[in-house]
Amino acid sequence: MHSSPIEVPVSYWLQEFFEEQHNAGVWKYEQGEITLSNYCRHPFDSSKWGRICRLLIANGILEKSRIVEPLEATKDDLLVVHSKSYLDSLKSSLNVSIITEVPPVAVFPNCLVQKKVLYPFRKQVGGTILAAKLAKERGYAINVGGGFHHCCADRGGGFCVYADISLCIHYAFIRLNISRVMIIDLDAHQGNGHEMDFSNDRRVYILDMYNPYIYPLDYEARRYIDQRVEVPSGTATEEYLMKLDEALQVAGNAFDPELVIYNAGTDILDGDPLGRLRISPHGVTIRDEKVFKFARDKNLPLVMLTSGGYMMSSAQVIADSIMNLSSKSLITLGGI
Repeated sequence: MHSSPIEVPVSYWLQEFFEEQHNAGVWKYEQGEITLSNYCRHPFDSSKWGRICRLLIANGILEKSRIVEPLEATKDDLLVVHSKSYLDSLKSSLNVSIITEVPPVAVFPNCLVQKKVLYPFRKQVGGTILAAKLAKERGYAINVGGGFHHCCADRGGGFCVYADISLCIHYAFIRLNISRVMIIDLDAHQGNGHEMDFSNDRRVYILDMYNPYIYPLDYEARRYIDQRVEVPSGTATEEYLMKLDEALQVAGNAFDPELVIYNAGTDILDGDPLGRLRISPHGVTIRDEKVFKFARDKNLPLVMLTSGGYMMSSAQVIADSIMNLSSKSLITLGGI
């Protein structure tokens, strides 16, 4: 496991599109205005990625020079996983609004949607792919974003337009000479997208620890989880971490990966309106530390994606966790 400083791939994908409009309480397009009071806002905090990086820089953990903006995933890249018919369906603003769960998107011209919504998503896919390359070279990489685990080859949903995890894994197979990948999905929601994409692929082992009583309730996809750990609504920190310890031990004995993809959603936090779990901020820090130690002890490259999280506190929690990883010498980000 390399200990040299790493880049943190990041593009503030929906920050530009959502943050200013949310603060103003209005969506604007040319001469028209659409008041947000007429629509349900998506609860995702789209500005958290920028805040994470600013917090890390302010605390001397991360140098600005270590932040790398990835290239946009091209159509040919996306076609490695996605069907042409699915990509063509994104030419409909209505379809994009349904997938992102942001109704106002439906009324925008698709050229604007392509530029302000889908282009930033494609940049974020590029970040996840870049993170795999950096992890193979240096031992680990963090994409401050990514983790669109509800999207599969021919279907998006749950704010997930492109299947970045599946694309990242295929990139690892094709370009990085990796033959076995473990997904550790600790977002509060079931990762039904990558489960469908790798339903019959024994090169991929999926450990999914999720609340079974919330979205997406995809019972077909659950059949393809190699190691299913259900944590029902109300599960608190001590029980959660105990189950995680057991799960990592089982996974380590069951499969011998060459790369770990860690989907590290913070929607497990106590008070998150969608995750419905009761994990403390310190519990998230310990969770991340356990996964990084799991990878380090087995000398496995690890890609971390920040995935879901629906409270304003998520950015601070993620930054605190990354600072803890640095203080424990599990990562080195090149402090000031």
